[in-house]
Amino acid sequence: MSQSPTLSRRELMLGAAAMPLVLGAAKPALSAAEMLGVNATRFSRMKVGAFEVTTLLTNTITVPGPQNIFGMNVSAEEFGKVSAEANLPVDKAQFFFTPTVVNTGNELILFDTGQSPEGISAALAQAGYSNDQIDIVVITHMHGDHIGGLADAQGATFPNARYVTGAVEYDSWAKAGHDGFDTLMRPLAAQTSMIQGGGSVASGITAVEAFGHTPGHMAYMIESNGQQMLIAADFANHYVWSLAHPDWEVKFDMDKGAAAATRRRLLDMMAADKIAFVGYHMPWPGVGYVEAKDSAYQYVPSSYQMML
Repeated sequence: MSQSPTLSRRELMLGAAAMPLVLGAAKPALSAAEMLGVNATRFSRMKVGAFEVTTLLTNTITVPGPQNIFGMNVSAEEFGKVSAEANLPVDKAQFFFTPTVVNTGNELILFDTGQSPEGISAALAQAGYSNDQIDIVVITHMHGDHIGGLADAQGATFPNARYVTGAVEYDSWAKAGHDGFDTLMRPLAAQTSMIQGGGSVASGITAVEAFGHTPGHMAYMIESNGQQMLIAADFANHYVWSLAHPDWEVKFDMDKGAAAATRRRLLDMMAADKIAFVGYHMPWPGVGYVEAKDSAYQYVPSSYQMML
């Protein structure tokens, strides 16, 4: 009986090294996959008690020179140090625009409308809603990126809705005169109810005064089955530059002292009571918690807490 030839270890290694070359010759390499670009979902749905809360991303933009907006009362060196410690660039920032829908089971309530009818309509559609399903539109304040989606040349974006906004806010803008307010909000006056702090939008939804960013800026507390969430709008506009440094001045805060006091008051409350909040300009999907840290606060993005 003949003996099979035995290959040495060196011969086996040489053979294995040659094999990919043979296979590669038989099958040409495929082209690289196309770059598809950065992307984000347009909606995120969660539970607060028996309510469904859906945040909507109507737009996101990169803004140059963030210290032209945040930390206007501190040095470039301090702004740079804080930013570097948080792994943030100092030459640009990403802004998010996040209206919120609350389904109470009885009414579908939209908080703010983004910058345009097209943006809010597209985000609502992706979330499974149509414009004519909106029962109430709540306007937290009158800046253009919150009222911009109310109407266009074809008319009101939400044909079956009534509107709610803060009385102090409405009166201030009505007296001052402003093109955006006059074009978008004033024509809806007959369908608009004015609310004070502590007033109710619907069962489980209460207005919370958060003045400073604008004269009558309002937040809204959502409560259902013992759970709470604050629709916080623009009381704080950045997860580091506003929360870790609530006294830093912000360009768009109309009364900077009052805005800083409001930040500290609401952040104290949310940290103490462990209340989640939706921040209109917080990193998408815009929902997080507040923890006290040193003499200020830190932002903790939500994970699965409101899926349970």
